[in-house]
Amino acid sequence: MADGRPTRVLAVANQKGGVGKTTTAINLGTALSAVGERVLLLDSDPQGNASTGLGVPRAMRKKTLYDVLMDGAPVVDTVVKTALPGLDLLPADPDLSGVEVELGQTPRRSYRLRDALAPIRAARVYDYVLIDCPPALSLLTVNAMTAADAVLVPLQCEFFALEGLTQLMRTIELVRGSLNPTLEIQGVVLTMFDRRYSLSAQVASDVREHFGPKVYETVIPRNVRVSEAPSHGKPALIYDLKCAGSQAYIKLAREVVGRERERLKAG
Repeated sequence: MADGRPTRVLAVANQKGGVGKTTTAINLGTALSAVGERVLLLDSDPQGNASTGLGVPRAMRKKTLYDVLMDGAPVVDTVVKTALPGLDLLPADPDLSGVEVELGQTPRRSYRLRDALAPIRAARVYDYVLIDCPPALSLLTVNAMTAADAVLVPLQCEFFALEGLTQLMRTIELVRGSLNPTLEIQGVVLTMFDRRYSLSAQVASDVREHFGPKVYETVIPRNVRVSEAPSHGKPALIYDLKCAGSQAYIKLAREVVGRERERLKAG
């Protein structure tokens, strides 16, 4: 890595589904690569939506995260190049859903992903590894948080958002207490914000009051073009760069990079 920065591993996580988690992982990864960062998007959801959303069909997924976790396949041999320079993908497939049962009580089962990423970290192949977690507290989520430096939390601006966030905070505390004591919250990003409804503004206000500066200034609006993009196998930034959603993810990427630079200066 040219500037000597260590690889930063971020778990994009929320136990509540439908909050824009995969959309955020895909488009933040795309935006980071667009500003010159080298990014690996690691699809840790058995549904494989991040893989599909980056235009990698199942036929191209010769090896997946399942092979890494279960058979010890090296990450470098599993990565798929996407159509975007600077953005690689470690894909997923439905086999991942069996990992929890298949690993059983295997020693270090919660450290499988952390151990697999160690060579990537040592070689500083990437600036960022973004892990798209499944929307559940599963062994896959625990592996992601054990491997991560920090958690990036997408939070939908709707009524049950804070309730789901409370559950996520408990999970982070459990992982921090027993598996990864340095795990931190990198930031909370408000998604699906609809300025037509006062509820969106109220949820945003409540979250900012609770988490303060951990909440990003950038807010991701509810946007039809962003919703359409995955069906075309493209990130929103490629599907429609000028739409409000794409522009918001570019701003978020700049904010993430800025926050990371400030962290390095402070450290």
